[in-house]
Amino acid sequence: MTDWMPGAEVSLGGLFIVSFLSATILPGGSEPLFMAVVTAHPEQREAAVLLATVGNTAGGMASYWMGRLIPGRALPERLEFVRRHGTPVLLLSWTPFIGDALCVAAGWLRLPPWRSALMMSLGKGARYVALAALLA
Repeated sequence: MTDWMPGAEVSLGGLFIVSFLSATILPGGSEPLFMAVVTAHPEQREAAVLLATVGNTAGGMASYWMGRLIPGRALPERLEFVRRHGTPVLLLSWTPFIGDALCVAAGWLRLPPWRSALMMSLGKGARYVALAALLA
């Protein structure tokens, strides 16, 4: 390992932070760093999946709580499916572009927070497991 390359702990810590931020309304994605960490430190694969999932879910819940701050008003028709399907729609919270909006909408609709977090973590975790499997 060279002097300029961070250790596994630093990489995993950075992965957690990037995973959190990428799940908020800020632009960016965690997948490139996730794949870089798993490629550089294959022995840390499980830890990377866990930390990325927890960070990304925490970021999604931050968006959820921001949605809770929005006063209740008429729901735009394009988000009616979130109300209709409830928390299971958050299995798609990992998807680019719409995932953040789903998390905010879940908060706005006052969907149950624990079930919302569970569904987010299942969807986001499955994505990281699939990415890690591709790199195996």
